[in-house]
Amino acid sequence: MWREAALQVFPGARFRSPAQVADLADAEARLGRDLPAGLGQLLLECGGIIGHTGVDTVWPVEEIVEQNIFIRTDRSLAQLSMSFDSFLFFGDNGGGDQFAFVEAPQRPDIFVWEHETDSRRWVASDLRDYLGRSLAEGGDDWYV
Repeated sequence: MWREAALQVFPGARFRSPAQVADLADAEARLGRDLPAGLGQLLLECGGIIGHTGVDTVWPVEEIVEQNIFIRTDRSLAQLSMSFDSFLFFGDNGGGDQFAFVEAPQRPDIFVWEHETDSRRWVASDLRDYLGRSLAEGGDDWYV
């Protein structure tokens, strides 16, 4: 389902090795939160999506864990940025901005964190909409 959705929008999309159920359980334990259902299904099916110019439109499960732990524990980010506690980051634009689900309150919408300004704003209504928008346009600024 997710592989076909990505290829329908961008036939050049590439995919990582599918995650295993144990990988998702480990990720959720390390993050202390559940992955959104659609994201978990995508990772089990295609392990992550590489879009235009090699951009990680959806990170593999290990990178999701690493990036979310880093962004919540890095002292320099804590001094420069608002809290990231309500976000679960899962991809980037290749230029530093990152995409996330909002977890508090839990909703399917996707937001972008623009790293240069620390702004956070809505970019897609759910994961399928995000894939459609990001893979159709490509590049660093599809959401601007």
